[in-house]
Amino acid sequence: MLRITDLSKRYKTGDDALTKVSLEVPDGQVLGLIGPSGAGKSTLIRCVNRLVEPTSGTIDLNGAALQKMGSRKLRKARRRIGMIFQEYALVERLSVMENVLSGRLGYVGFWASWFRKFPQKDVDEAFRLLERVGLDHMVNKRADELSGGQRQRVGIARALIQDPELLLVDEPTASLDPKTSRQIMRLICELCEERNLSAIINIHDVALAKLYVQRIVGLQSGEIVFDGSPESLDSSVLTQIYGEEDWEATSKDSSSGSAVIGDLQAAVPDE
Repeated sequence: MLRITDLSKRYKTGDDALTKVSLEVPDGQVLGLIGPSGAGKSTLIRCVNRLVEPTSGTIDLNGAALQKMGSRKLRKARRRIGMIFQEYALVERLSVMENVLSGRLGYVGFWASWFRKFPQKDVDEAFRLLERVGLDHMVNKRADELSGGQRQRVGIARALIQDPELLLVDEPTASLDPKTSRQIMRLICELCEERNLSAIINIHDVALAKLYVQRIVGLQSGEIVFDGSPESLDSSVLTQIYGEEDWEATSKDSSSGSAVIGDLQAAVPDE
């Protein structure tokens, strides 16, 4: 379980990105984090693995106090936290297989990592994961030859080969078309269910979040203003999070779009 208590982040400019945020994410739960730009979504997930240093508060992952760790212990702890990035963060000149195996760098020695020599069990697991995400036919392709959806699948496999206890996912569908966005969200949620893996997904697309995640947390100005099921995310809550808008009309538009996408999915093959 991930337990965050009174987490705050104040930048040197004096701006508060997060103010006393508290939440618990049980094992196996996929949580969608929504809110307007600047609400603190990316800051929150980056505070969890301390890519951003919190100002105060506690972060506990299965009994380990992440906020108290020195650099050596933190490096080890980060092996248990998979990160999937909006911009993929792949090494363009490396192959799909090499990018996936880079998720094991925290487990091998310096020289093995320098020469990219990995144990056979890691290579076997990389093959298995690439088959699971539908890229087993692209093992030797360079990352810069892939589409956006294919790159995100590589990023998912790279995160999972760490054998993590928690996934942090930053805008996984921001650069993808609607059909590919649905495929990627479905894949992440299926993999979390298969592994009883908890995840926090920072996502702008509210309709997509409501379709796939089990729980939604809404941030506004660095504070939690909603925490509940996708079904309870009604127009009044969306107004509280984002401001005034004709949310019922927006919802109808999204539903119509989803129906069109569903028709397209039947006609267009996956990547």
